[in-house]
Amino acid sequence: MQSLIFKIAASLIPGIGDVGAKKLIAYCGGAEAIFREKRANLVKIPGIGEIGAQKILKSNAIKLAEEELFRIEQHQIDVHYFLDESYPQRLLHCDDGPIILYTKGKVDLNAKRMLSIVGTRKATVKGKAFCERLVEDLKPFDPVILSGLAYGIDITAHKSAIKHNLKTMAVLASGLDNVYPKTHEKYASEMLEYGGLISDYTCNSTMVPANFAERNRIIAGMSDVLVVVESSAKGGSLISADLANGYNRDVFAVPGRPDDSQSVGCNRLIKTNKAALIESAKDIQYILGWELNEKLNTNQRQLFVELDEVEEKLLASFGEAQIVAIDELSLNAKMPMSQTTGILLNLEFKGLIRSLPGKMFERLD
Repeated sequence: MQSLIFKIAASLIPGIGDVGAKKLIAYCGGAEAIFREKRANLVKIPGIGEIGAQKILKSNAIKLAEEELFRIEQHQIDVHYFLDESYPQRLLHCDDGPIILYTKGKVDLNAKRMLSIVGTRKATVKGKAFCERLVEDLKPFDPVILSGLAYGIDITAHKSAIKHNLKTMAVLASGLDNVYPKTHEKYASEMLEYGGLISDYTCNSTMVPANFAERNRIIAGMSDVLVVVESSAKGGSLISADLANGYNRDVFAVPGRPDDSQSVGCNRLIKTNKAALIESAKDIQYILGWELNEKLNTNQRQLFVELDEVEEKLLASFGEAQIVAIDELSLNAKMPMSQTTGILLNLEFKGLIRSLPGKMFERLD
């Protein structure tokens, strides 16, 4: 528990943020070491300097973390540190990914297929109908449906997932002790059986508008693909799409008539090549290469596959992990990146791995 207090405390140092906290952890050798480090050494850490060092030394982050630990036990909240196996591996490759995630429910943060659906709070009947049909048509592929529990498209995606017995997770812009909006508490409770709730905010956190844009990085970063169903010229959905593009995720947008106010944002994403046009679930299936009975087909292929020594070495570099980034594979196998890229291509042709968004690779076994 003492170790967890320091991990939470590292996320609560004012003015440091997740990027700065990760840097401190790396330079100091751990979360606890941050609070034992001398000022002279803190000042030398790139990006920290004198101001950052003073914030660390004068911070009451440890006291706040102790209080938070009491609250998460009280509310039966789980904590995932960014170096834990349970932490979403997709987020590890997002520089601004949170160092701490809080969850409730039956969450699998590293599910095989994660799909985010976002859109306007002022969804039209047509937009909601498309969202419902999309989720229903995706059921054979068993993705986890991720969204933000907001009015409109978000809650439609969650409700459709529950209806079709798909797991769904909501990323909140508040602590998990304070579901927002209150009118969706009923669905949030249902989701604890069909997935769960996620947040990087502590209990008793103050709700401010900036939280909604900030939490969108989790929605975008945790997914393999992000679908924008409806959006006006401005809005959080467009922020999510920009973030997803920055994380090398696939982005889709539902087109609409030029004079429909809730289609302006989607049409612009498509027109500027920031999103692919989506008409049905088949577009996602095609672009991402999702196949039914994929495991069975892969096992049949593997019976006849022969590997050379180098291919076996690279395949072994996955270790026990199912999904690994290309730079990590290169490091584990002690191979130059140019060689790693070529071998990964061969392994993909042989049906032993497949490429994922964000230069990630999944071992198929």
